[in-house]
Amino acid sequence: MNMAANSALHGQPVELPTTGRPVFVRTRNLEIRLAESPAEIEAAQRLRYGVFYEELRAVPSIETARQKRDADQFDVYCDHLLVVDLEKSGAKPFICGTYRLLRRKSAMANQGFYSADEYDLTALISQPGELVELGRSCVHQDYRSGAVMQLLWRGIADYLSHYRISLMFGCGSLPGTDAEALMPALSYLHHFHLAPRDLRPRAVADRYVAIDRIPLIRLDQKAARDMLPPLIKGYMRLGGFIGDGAVIDHQFNTTDVCIIVPTDHITEKYHRHYKPCGTR
Repeated sequence: MNMAANSALHGQPVELPTTGRPVFVRTRNLEIRLAESPAEIEAAQRLRYGVFYEELRAVPSIETARQKRDADQFDVYCDHLLVVDLEKSGAKPFICGTYRLLRRKSAMANQGFYSADEYDLTALISQPGELVELGRSCVHQDYRSGAVMQLLWRGIADYLSHYRISLMFGCGSLPGTDAEALMPALSYLHHFHLAPRDLRPRAVADRYVAIDRIPLIRLDQKAARDMLPPLIKGYMRLGGFIGDGAVIDHQFNTTDVCIIVPTDHITEKYHRHYKPCGTR
């Protein structure tokens, strides 16, 4: 855990009454909760645009560039987890972090899961109980000391507990579209974190990139781990797995793997960690 994040989150947080909401926590100047209006979803979309398109050089459509919003057809039936800086919020909330959450019930009643464009999710959908797809995670460039990301994880833990979610998944991204250059990291994930067969999504046939190209005996494990983005490392530390194969996403300039994380350890860890701060 980032020590600065740990200190900030233990700085006399105050939990307010939740009135049945799945996520609602305040700590100093930050508040985490779900978006409550189209305007707040739009603010999250603008943050996503700033990070994905302006910073990370994703390729926008003409309409996306005109509106300066990262938006798609899934947004309308997802939950949007927000971290709001109360000190900077005026008539509009100042969103400094966001995650998009899509539960099975909403996905099945609408257009399915976002990840289905890259992976065959049959193995996951066949699992009993509730599951949730995570995506569109980003933090404003002025808030990357760690506190906002830790607060997002606290919000996710509360969300998982509230809806009794047993499994979460989503596409995790490595920067760049040169799979060969990324092969040490991809092969490391394949050798050490491949999902059990009954949980294992497979990249769709026309986009499948094999990721077992470097034999374990030839793999520099430390160098390979160092190539992994912090978010993927975090998922693996929480007991995460990956699916079979990678997918190149040319629009977002990334190479994606499907990540699957059983949630028991997450809810236990975060509820135990925040119990002194008044965790309900």
